[in-house]
Amino acid sequence: MRIDLHTHSRASDGTQSPEELVRAAAAAGLDVLALTDHDTADGWAAAEVTARDVGVTLVRGMEISTQLDGWGVHLLAYLPDPTYPPLAEHLRRVLEGRSGRTPAIVARLNALGIDLTVDDVARVSGDAAASGRPHVADALVARGAVRDRDEAFARYLNAGRPAHVDRYAAPLREVVRDVAGAGGVSVIAHVWGRRRVQEPGPDLLAEAASLGLTGLEVDHQDHAPQVRTRLRDIARDLDLVVTGSSDHHGTGKVDHDLGCNTTDPEQYERLLGAARAAAAASGRSTPAVVRP
Repeated sequence: MRIDLHTHSRASDGTQSPEELVRAAAAAGLDVLALTDHDTADGWAAAEVTARDVGVTLVRGMEISTQLDGWGVHLLAYLPDPTYPPLAEHLRRVLEGRSGRTPAIVARLNALGIDLTVDDVARVSGDAAASGRPHVADALVARGAVRDRDEAFARYLNAGRPAHVDRYAAPLREVVRDVAGAGGVSVIAHVWGRRRVQEPGPDLLAEAASLGLTGLEVDHQDHAPQVRTRLRDIARDLDLVVTGSSDHHGTGKVDHDLGCNTTDPEQYERLLGAARAAAAASGRSTPAVVRP
């Protein structure tokens, strides 16, 4: 069984519609796909219909932008009720922060002599839940200012680059609690990816586990083999689920093909078991796994 638990569609910053993404997963030989768009459940309904059609099991989720003691942490939330008021408020504020900083980013790019408008960004973001940095990057590509998203981030949009603008990220401690309150389970995405140092460190990960964190995404393209080994050891010590996934964004992210990393079926069953327990404890109506 091939299981990919972290992917994105055009509902956030992927380049495929939810339907196209699910069909691509079937073509790639995946048995289980999680749709985890940034801070939104908007793609779930369309993905569900296609998953039933093509015979792929769909796990509905989202990737929530959080922060922990100054560290940006992306939290994968699986099978939560997105209407649970505390969780819905976090998502609203994060999405507003994404879209709200776009004019400031565009203004900084204009000051650098790049001819770009907010309307240019809106044209490429389409029906995404919010316009974000990847859409600014796509608009820069369309203008011919850069070759691809990677160059846009490296030259202009990453932290420390001239067009970077900070935005709101929800407190991780609160979000872990509120995902559980919404009947879902949480996994920290690409735990030590995109960082020069290994933070959040083991103590902070242990604290997150004590607050209800369910797992760590260990097998990810941003993690070198030695990092994966260390994270696997930490997950074992904290009795956390270990997941693996592609973090697929269509053509928006190179070297993240569907199924390039996968989750062990035994770990997947542990995750689903934890989700069933969380749903029962919450007393809420939570999304079920969509089975063909």
